[in-house]
Amino acid sequence: MPLQLKSLFFILQLLALLISISSSDPNPQFPCQPPHFNSYPFCNTSLSITDRAQSLISLLTLEEKIHQLSNNASGIPRLGIPPYEWWSESLHGVASNGPGVNFNGYVKAATSFPQVLVTAASFNRTLWFKIGLAIGIEAKAMYNVGQAGLTFWAPNINIFRDPRWGRGQETPGEDPMVVSAYAIQFVKGFQGGSWRGSGELIDRFERKRALGGYNDDESGDRLMNSACCKHFIAYDLEKWKNFSRYSFNAVVTKQDMEDTYEPPFRSCIQQGKASCLMCSYNAVNGVPACAQGDLLQKARNEWGFKGYITSDCDAVATVQEYQNYTRKADDAVALVLKAGMDINCGSYLVRHTRTTIEEGKLQDKDIDRALLNLFSVQLRLGLFDGDPRKGQFGELGPQNICTTEHKMLALEAARQGIVLLKNEKKFLPLNRNVVSSIAIIGPMANNISNMGGDYTGFPCDPKSFYEGLLGYVEKASYASGCSDVPCDSDAGFNDAILSAKKADFVVVVAGLDLSQETEDHDRVSLLLPGKQMALVSSVAAASKRPIILVLTGGGPLDVSFAEGDRNVASILWAGYPGEAGGKALAEVLFGDFNPGGRLPMTWYPESFTKIAMNDMNMRANPFRGYPGRTYRFYTGNRVYGFGQGLSYTKFTYKHLSAPRTLSLSGSFTGTLTEKILHQRELDYIHVDELTSCDSLSFYVHIFVANVGDMDGSHVVMLFSRAPKIFEGTPEKQLIAFDRVHTSSYGSTETSILVNPCDHLSIVDKHGKRILPLGEHLLTLGDLEHSVSIMEVHDAEQYEDQEVGKVNQSTSSS
Repeated sequence: MPLQLKSLFFILQLLALLISISSSDPNPQFPCQPPHFNSYPFCNTSLSITDRAQSLISLLTLEEKIHQLSNNASGIPRLGIPPYEWWSESLHGVASNGPGVNFNGYVKAATSFPQVLVTAASFNRTLWFKIGLAIGIEAKAMYNVGQAGLTFWAPNINIFRDPRWGRGQETPGEDPMVVSAYAIQFVKGFQGGSWRGSGELIDRFERKRALGGYNDDESGDRLMNSACCKHFIAYDLEKWKNFSRYSFNAVVTKQDMEDTYEPPFRSCIQQGKASCLMCSYNAVNGVPACAQGDLLQKARNEWGFKGYITSDCDAVATVQEYQNYTRKADDAVALVLKAGMDINCGSYLVRHTRTTIEEGKLQDKDIDRALLNLFSVQLRLGLFDGDPRKGQFGELGPQNICTTEHKMLALEAARQGIVLLKNEKKFLPLNRNVVSSIAIIGPMANNISNMGGDYTGFPCDPKSFYEGLLGYVEKASYASGCSDVPCDSDAGFNDAILSAKKADFVVVVAGLDLSQETEDHDRVSLLLPGKQMALVSSVAAASKRPIILVLTGGGPLDVSFAEGDRNVASILWAGYPGEAGGKALAEVLFGDFNPGGRLPMTWYPESFTKIAMNDMNMRANPFRGYPGRTYRFYTGNRVYGFGQGLSYTKFTYKHLSAPRTLSLSGSFTGTLTEKILHQRELDYIHVDELTSCDSLSFYVHIFVANVGDMDGSHVVMLFSRAPKIFEGTPEKQLIAFDRVHTSSYGSTETSILVNPCDHLSIVDKHGKRILPLGEHLLTLGDLEHSVSIMEVHDAEQYEDQEVGKVNQSTSSS
């Protein structure tokens, strides 16, 4: 090509690039834009957030106020305020579900991490924070080029109560403590908490504050993005028989509400500092969730929530149209706004609020209250601080998306989340030097479209399971066996069997995809879909060697047939492992990574489907044949248990130390002291009757030894069994966990702080948290250690104990 043509070609390429950039970042509009709109008090960053928000509200007409009550908030041209879309999604990566995000500009993809349930299986708090931060960086970068908002409706922190639930995949599992821990870490990372520790960028905000650019009293409230705890509350049913999420009434006891359904939201708010709460479609004990004034106000007044409350999409309309809780639209509007909801995803409030006010059912102050919460969050996000590219995190852009660091983090998350469930005769790991050929079979084996599960965007560099194996063997073959996951036909079985017969080793990928479980779709069976079970058994019978079974999807599966089949050597759960799942699985199969994931949910047998999905009771009731739910209360048989997971090496606990006794002497309120004087025997103490729980805290010291010939990570899980002083006491409950890495034939020490009021307490039928007296059993694998909690009279015999403190002498078991 002549030099002149080369130059012309280069110029044309450069011009095309510039056009592409300008189309995704077209001199974006923003509030407080100089020179005409930056002199308003709400643009003055030296004022408090509250003063700025109130100033803005005071300038609005009623019609302008009403048009802010929708996720698609209208612009206010006379004040230089452009429209704003509140609804963006970021469950496990910036997603394309919400209208606030688009991938049509300069940014074409974003890092797709494993679905939340898989990430939860790592039981790694540090990993959870890093993922939240990475997603937050990419979200902010997309905002800076006009392809996303700043308010994202994640995480989903509902309890995975029923294995059939289509959205269980989105959650961190069935244990309230684990779900709470995930919520805290993800929200902190996503909203920009501990930003300076990320090591990636300099925090411009700190510099601006040092120069007096921000009000010092509220500088700690600044946000990189806004995260939203959803769905508040007791939401875990999509569509089952005649029950629909839009009209379902969740009947929840005070006991279950306090110890199961509320804790993740309380933690997300109190420790995570989430700036958004989403109320759910369903009713709770007869009242629509978005009209539950007592619960919404509890979040603000008792838990200290500082943020805005949004409805799920069209959840205000369902109050009248599906649940028939009100006869008229204006009654529904008045109900939810007075209850404490601030914004409606949808247009219901925009269409009906003026009429509600005109009929005297609502006042301007009710609207102003909602707007104060909405504008306060926007101000904390810096939306009214001028050009976002010159402000806090303004340097973030496309160069911070799909980075090598983030893609490696996605790979690490997939590695740590894969769970090894069966490994007969140490069949795995495979030796790549002796494996000349491998067949991978199954409808999900070479499919990248469902690797992330629901709420997925456009991944950076997705690889299927088949593609992941190509780098490890000279010869790899693929056969689907079934044309799709529903697997209604066995027409492809012969090709799959032939492929299996020719290969040295066989991997069958079976399980679920979004055709089986997703939003608005629950399962009816826990078995493999369609003829998948027959496919697995047929291939296993034909293979030269026992096969490796890899299970996909979020919901638990009854694979008892494979667990008991000698022709199935190994079983792994990969879930929805995200864009790096193909590579992660290959690394695990060939021993480049030692699996250490643990199941974050119980895997029930198919017989569990006889239990009504709409029964919200957690606790077993033998009188009506109800087995309970989750490992804490379930009394039936299991396919696999919560926390189950194998490794290629063997870990043992060499030593466990903790106090034998705890004296409550000196820790009582005056009311309780009076009670003890008149009643010598007590079975329990109400937690709110103890003056200081921190003084009762103690450490459990654990030594983990790797007695195998392979380095690996191990999840330490400490459970407690409380004295069974009443029906409904948990069978056991997880009180702490930690993921530790230990080299071959090495050991690691870890210490876990136990606060008796938080970790050893249980909840009575009145919804009150109590601390049982007597022997509490701490369990760690096969080790058991008892800690006796005694009130003042019992403690007097222990003269060597210091009043009000833990006896720190240790004993091992």
